[in-house]
Amino acid sequence: MTRDAPALTLAIDGPRATLTLDRPAKRNALDLAMWEELPRLVAAVMLDPGVRVLVVTGAGGAFSAGADLDEFAVYASDPAWRARNNAAIRATQVTLARAAKPVVAAIDGDAIGGGLGLALACDLRFATPRARLGLTPAKLGLVYPLHDTKLLVDLVGPAQAKRMLFTARVMDAAEAARIGLVDEVTDDLDGAVDAFCARVADLSATTQLAAKRIVRRILDGASDDDAASAAEFDAAFTGADFAAGIVAFRGRPRG
Repeated sequence: MTRDAPALTLAIDGPRATLTLDRPAKRNALDLAMWEELPRLVAAVMLDPGVRVLVVTGAGGAFSAGADLDEFAVYASDPAWRARNNAAIRATQVTLARAAKPVVAAIDGDAIGGGLGLALACDLRFATPRARLGLTPAKLGLVYPLHDTKLLVDLVGPAQAKRMLFTARVMDAAEAARIGLVDEVTDDLDGAVDAFCARVADLSATTQLAAKRIVRRILDGASDDDAASAAEFDAAFTGADFAAGIVAFRGRPRG
């Protein structure tokens, strides 16, 4: 299935959904229409029972150059437009960061500003050696949102987050991997992402969805089990995935 939206394409192929920022003439810069449509598309993927992984990527050799500054130049002085734009950006970031299923960013070329913000909200980031990543609000005198700053700090720690925001420097993929901003750098981006998606689809959705919820709770401040998490742990032993896993384990060759 393929569905088109403003400069966005959502394609579903078996257990994998791919959401492509499709505005290559502007290096996939994000305008208000895109920000408003993104959370709707992500939500649709999360509701599709056949999809196990969402991949977010960009068309034409770039992930995203960030916000559409031409649109900013025209409308940023309008408080109503700013409020609508800010709400759309927040909705996108929160929806991605708290999506129930695994979400992967496949980064080729630039992931700058709001483009990198999208990647921060994903669970994992795969990049090519030619990827360039940076957060540049200091070039425009803007303030980076607290929610998105926390996503950054959770990945790279407070010192590296400050360094990135203080200097607005754009780094290469190798440095991004060194500080934990990127999880894997590969010449074969499609192959690496395909392999990851296939591996996820081959394993227990029960485990994966619970892991996402638990890690998110830890990042939000939880430090020990409560009644809900303990019940979830116990319930897994009577679930279909556990039963299938035991059958598969017993059927393995010994020795």
